[in-house]
Amino acid sequence: LDRARAWRKYRASLSMASGSEGQGSPPSTHKRPPNRLGQERSPYLLQHAHNPVDWYPWGQEAFDKARSEDKPIFLSVGYSTCHWCHVMERESFEDEEIGKTLSDNFVCIKVDREERPDVDKVYMTFVQATSGGGGWPMSVWLTPDLRPFIGGTYFPPKDSGRRPGLKTVLTRIMEQWQDNREALESSGERVIEALKKGTSIAANPGETPPPAHDVANRCFVQLAHSYEEEYGGFRDAPKFPSPVNLMFLMSFWSVNRSSTEGSEALQMTLHTLRMMALGGIHDHVAQGFHRYSTDSSWHVPHFEKMLYDQAQLAVAYISAYQVSGEQVFADVARDILLYVSRDLSDKSGGFYSAEDADSLPAAGGSEKREGAFCVWMGSEVRELLPIVVEGATGGATEADIFMHHYGVKEQGNVDMEQDPHGELQGQNVLIVRYSVELTAARFGLSVAKVSELLASARAKMAEVRKSRPAPHLDTKMLASWNGLMLSGFARVGAVLDDKALLERAVQAAGFLKEHLWDAERQIMLRSCYRGDEMEVDVSPIAGFLDDYAYVICGLLDLYEATLQPEWLRWGEELQDRQDLLFWDAEGGGYYCSDPTDPTVLLRLKQDQDGAEPSANSVSALNLLRLSNYTGRKDWSQRSQQLLAAFSDRLTRVPIALPEMVRGLMANHYTLKQIVICGQRDAPDTSSLLATVNSLFLPHKVLMLADGETEGYLYQRLPILSSLTCQGGSATAYVCEDFTCALPVTDPQELRRLLLE
Repeated sequence: LDRARAWRKYRASLSMASGSEGQGSPPSTHKRPPNRLGQERSPYLLQHAHNPVDWYPWGQEAFDKARSEDKPIFLSVGYSTCHWCHVMERESFEDEEIGKTLSDNFVCIKVDREERPDVDKVYMTFVQATSGGGGWPMSVWLTPDLRPFIGGTYFPPKDSGRRPGLKTVLTRIMEQWQDNREALESSGERVIEALKKGTSIAANPGETPPPAHDVANRCFVQLAHSYEEEYGGFRDAPKFPSPVNLMFLMSFWSVNRSSTEGSEALQMTLHTLRMMALGGIHDHVAQGFHRYSTDSSWHVPHFEKMLYDQAQLAVAYISAYQVSGEQVFADVARDILLYVSRDLSDKSGGFYSAEDADSLPAAGGSEKREGAFCVWMGSEVRELLPIVVEGATGGATEADIFMHHYGVKEQGNVDMEQDPHGELQGQNVLIVRYSVELTAARFGLSVAKVSELLASARAKMAEVRKSRPAPHLDTKMLASWNGLMLSGFARVGAVLDDKALLERAVQAAGFLKEHLWDAERQIMLRSCYRGDEMEVDVSPIAGFLDDYAYVICGLLDLYEATLQPEWLRWGEELQDRQDLLFWDAEGGGYYCSDPTDPTVLLRLKQDQDGAEPSANSVSALNLLRLSNYTGRKDWSQRSQQLLAAFSDRLTRVPIALPEMVRGLMANHYTLKQIVICGQRDAPDTSSLLATVNSLFLPHKVLMLADGETEGYLYQRLPILSSLTCQGGSATAYVCEDFTCALPVTDPQELRRLLLE
């Protein structure tokens, strides 16, 4: 009991520290001395630094110990904002008896999946193949030579129903290791060999990419089949934002504008984005989007906020604005970037990884609860907004109007099915139930008055939220996710012609180059961290494929937004390094991690666009864009070789790779080269650029020919010297393979040309 009290006290102090400090590292006054993880920088590993477990980080020291003592390895993988990782730590890894069993009989390794996605992917592939499921925390037992033989996810400390407890599992594995080791090792070996064959992705000699038209149509049909018509999205529940699906559908519409299928694709996209923006998955008080919805109506979310979701959704919403011209989509895109700028930004220019779902209740208590930071009791809203609104029907107060609009109920608005642990009982998750026009009509007020009232109420609620115990902030800064966010700021900034957003994008690119590019070794680094004195601590972990691919994409987007060629130059440099480190010269495509690393048992090529796009999918389009910017035909050919390697998957289940289908379409339709001749900041140049940026053009590259013939682009593309301003005015050329239509100087004429 005393230990339980101490644990609760520690968790409470940890939560308070994470709210203000953002690190989530245990307080130094904790009675138990830190284990080896106390020397690590990962917030997830630091969360386990005071466990009574002899944890090792992934590395040679742990491997050598396992071999010299001939012990099996217990590998535990998770991330700092993972709810069930917190539960397993509290229940099992803080238990003295379990800690002793683990430490005496196993070499225990703790891995942050966001730091080491290569390790995570290999063993998750094993767990999914042997158990039929997966997730985090992931628990895998390995031989001293790192071969897995048993795996699972969350284990309770004791047997619970049909689920064996961790104590039981450990006892059985210890017995089997002593009595039946050979069978354990051989079964693990067989599974790994089968996975090596089953996960192999390669093109046959002479194979070409599959027909883009057929693949895109099949992808559309598969998405339409899984589409949920009432609230949008692509399954009933749980519902994920899936920006890769939405970006594919908009690209599909762009080449099928006059067809029924094209119209349907656009309707599916815009309806989904509208419903998400109205739903509880969208934080109406403090901006940004939560991870996913537990119900079909986007109402009750899993409250975690991830950087990669904000990045991709910002691009999806601004693309919807380009397509539709509806201001609401631009507002949501800006809203996302406001959240990221305020809550996920480091002074160095980098972006933090995530905010946790769990936090201490505002009313007090030592147990964290899901969503406590974000939800509201009806009585809280009434107390905060008591003023009677002049002219409102029935003497309504501000609270009456707010509660009507956002579905707030006195007894709470969360159904029991969405709250299995009773953490949200009596609470409300804000969801827009009526348009401002309908709310205004209901209370006999003007639309302007109601809009003003709702905005004022949200601002008051935001101030109240600031006084609540904040959720843990994972201040790890990953190159890959920062690359995605770079694209978000660059794309939104360009479309809205917002100088502040573009400056933030440039700052992010500068951060990546200063802190996560090792110029001496010519490699990207995976991650860095916010130090105790707010400095940036860099990790020695070398970057993986997604670190290169996402950053290259971000740099290309930043060039198109700012037309500063230094970002193109660095993008070309990074692509050369990516090719050298990860390209499969025999089968085509890129390996996810260094294929020469002996500690990574499977050489994987990710074949699914999920919460994040596959780095191969992103690379297919990067290569094509870079080929157009540099004149290097080998990159265009490499893009086709990559697509050929994934030909089987693209043909059978394109819904698994919608981002790669976009790359296939771009190869098929040929990128338009839009060349603007003029001085960068001149008004006539800006008018032509604004026209280009106002349109959704997924199959284009944009470049500025400013007459600096010694500059980067002119050196790469000598043909630019033949494209000049007409009549002293900024001039646009729309080309394919640098065969150009007649030049235009009028923005409306350019718009017509681009929409042909």
